[in-house]
Amino acid sequence: MRKYLLAIALLTIAVATGAAAREGTVYRWVDEDGITHYDDSVPPEYREQNKDILTDEGIKVGSIRGRRTAEELAAEQRAAELQQARDLQIRADRALLATYLSVDEIRMHRDRRVELFKAQSRVTELFLTNLEGRLRKLERRASRYQPYSTDPDASMVDPNLVLSINDTKSTIERHERNLQKFVTDEQQIVARFEGDINRFKTLKGID
Repeated sequence: MRKYLLAIALLTIAVATGAAAREGTVYRWVDEDGITHYDDSVPPEYREQNKDILTDEGIKVGSIRGRRTAEELAAEQRAAELQQARDLQIRADRALLATYLSVDEIRMHRDRRVELFKAQSRVTELFLTNLEGRLRKLERRASRYQPYSTDPDASMVDPNLVLSINDTKSTIERHERNLQKFVTDEQQIVARFEGDINRFKTLKGID
């Protein structure tokens, strides 16, 4: 008797589960002619379209996204990029307002950063002056030897002297690039702070 009652209970649960599983499996979609269809299965030719999932009472409980066109994908990509840009701007605005209390404070910070680049530039310019003086001395020494000398009887230059000349030239070129980078970085910093000042004024309503 106990086994019989257990079997009846399991059968009841299975029937109820099956009925529950069938709920919400009515699909609604619109064909190419604008006609709305309802069915418990979707024909193959409409499986890539957007579909709504309804209960037996016609209540929407979900949806299935169909295959998107290239135009839809491109539009979604643009929308996502715009949203990302808006989110980044919001975070940047919050950081700007949290960091500075006034325009003068931004300018003071800018001037400190600019002075740092100017100091680096001055040190590099001084170093370049010393390197150029060293190079001239080395080249004068080398001019007394072949292949730099016009004297056919001059002896060949010491390879170590040639190596020193080349190393000095290479160092000069490297520091010239550094100097140009300092100048470029300074310009970028000034432009960035100018943008921060303008944005800060906009957020604060300052003319």
